[in-house]
Amino acid sequence: MIEAGIIGGAGYTAGELIRILINHPEVNLNFIFSTSQPGKPIHSIHQDLIGDTEIQFTNKINTEVDVVFLCLGHGNSKKFLAENQFSENTKIIDLSTDFRQKSDDHAFVYGLPELNKAEIKSANFIANPGCFATAITLAILPLAKNGLIKDDVHVNAVTGATGAGTSLSETTHFSWRDNNFSAYKSFEHQHLNEIGQSLKQLQLDHEAEVYFIPNRGNFSRGIHATAYTRFSDDLDAAEKLYKEFYANAAFTFVTDEDLHLKQIVNTNKCLLRLQKFGDKLLVTSIIDNLLKGASGQAVQNMNLMFGLDEKMGLNLKASYF
Repeated sequence: MIEAGIIGGAGYTAGELIRILINHPEVNLNFIFSTSQPGKPIHSIHQDLIGDTEIQFTNKINTEVDVVFLCLGHGNSKKFLAENQFSENTKIIDLSTDFRQKSDDHAFVYGLPELNKAEIKSANFIANPGCFATAITLAILPLAKNGLIKDDVHVNAVTGATGAGTSLSETTHFSWRDNNFSAYKSFEHQHLNEIGQSLKQLQLDHEAEVYFIPNRGNFSRGIHATAYTRFSDDLDAAEKLYKEFYANAAFTFVTDEDLHLKQIVNTNKCLLRLQKFGDKLLVTSIIDNLLKGASGQAVQNMNLMFGLDEKMGLNLKASYF
């Protein structure tokens, strides 16, 4: 059995990790570290787990676990690892932005399986991709693979309220979010850096801009992204490129059905739909921001790192009604 630990156990992504790992056939959840909830049962925070587990939060860390997931706020993972040292055999999967940019200062591999599966399998440290970055990058990677991003890419995407985490702010209160819609961080979202890095990895001459407008939706979870750019060939050619690129992807699928969030919420899937309008290719991409955009993808990476079936523990079904 894989002995696993979670650092930062009270947030949304940690809750999803706990739900997956307590049911994973090859994992024992060894500890869930929380500075705010030590000694409390995890179901006091993640209340749907009443009757499922009696694990308690702890302020003690087992440094000998096989894998540790860092579910900390952005900027805090680096600080935590500087202050706490795990065994040389412990694999680390970080869900923050701290290690997503390649650097000589760290050995973290960017954990997008559709892009870096071989590297993930041999990695000890994984930087789990951001939620917007996952949805958008998967929408346009096949174009980059074939050197076809020659013009700017325009992206509009909306995420649910859980994308902002559990900390309260003016724009996360129910009275503000309900029956509301707004854009934020237009053209400046932090995930643009990792999107650009991934595109450049496959298309070395990539210099086009990705213009991204993120939006806040008045629903709980899910990301609906649309991306379009100039594409000179026809729709059949585009679909062929995408289906070939994702032929061996465990969770990313190309479909000609209309897309909506109920198809993917509570799953680790990414669904893509291609449409052609004049000389523009429009790609719609949908994911669950807490699963394929965070915790589900983290477990997918763990499975690859330990030589398990990529889908193990992730047979999650959408709640359609």
